[in-house]
Amino acid sequence: MVELFTSEGCSDCPPADKLLSWLAKSQPVKDVEIIPLSEHVDYWNHLGWSDPYSSSALSERQRDYSNSLRSEVYTPQMIVDGTVEFVGSDADKALRAISSELHTPKVTVNIQPISPASAWERNSVPFSVRVQKLTLLGAKAKGLVFIAVTEDNLQSSVVRGENSGRTLAHTAVVRELKKIGELDARSDAGFVAEPTIEISTKWKRQDLRAIAFVEGQGSHRILGAAETRIPSL
Repeated sequence: MVELFTSEGCSDCPPADKLLSWLAKSQPVKDVEIIPLSEHVDYWNHLGWSDPYSSSALSERQRDYSNSLRSEVYTPQMIVDGTVEFVGSDADKALRAISSELHTPKVTVNIQPISPASAWERNSVPFSVRVQKLTLLGAKAKGLVFIAVTEDNLQSSVVRGENSGRTLAHTAVVRELKKIGELDARSDAGFVAEPTIEISTKWKRQDLRAIAFVEGQGSHRILGAAETRIPSL
């Protein structure tokens, strides 16, 4: 999982946004599925341009990473599987970090929409989320399970701030991120949940994806992830 902390108010961020889009579309690392999350922070908003996709919760998530990785809080910052951070426009570091995770043991995560379709028509989609192979975490490991909704093909015409006059394009913008449960490696039953996601009428449904991922409690290391498209009406 590749997370990019970015802002439309930051003039250094557009190249990182393009790199994330390239990673998502080209999937350049053999035998690796790259799951992108573009997380727009809100601490640039008072400097001339308020990012319409920004969230204080995502700024807080970046601060949590700052503590676990002992890094500064800055944009653009890219983090791979919660274990390594670097300037988000550095393609070489991104490819090396992604490749280094190839043989790291992961828990098995599965996410699928649940029928009936009538629920989808109400702009809410129920999902089945399952996590297995918890023993790979180690006897004392604990994890947090999250679900995120991302949207592709977003654009903004920026009229103020450092990017004034530019049209910015974004991939995998996090529209919602919430914790749906906790898991313990000592459990043989795995983890099962059926969260429901409310779909805003402002989102383009055909460009939405749902991502389920497991994060190490305290370490913030990504222990496993999976994604699926939001079903059409």
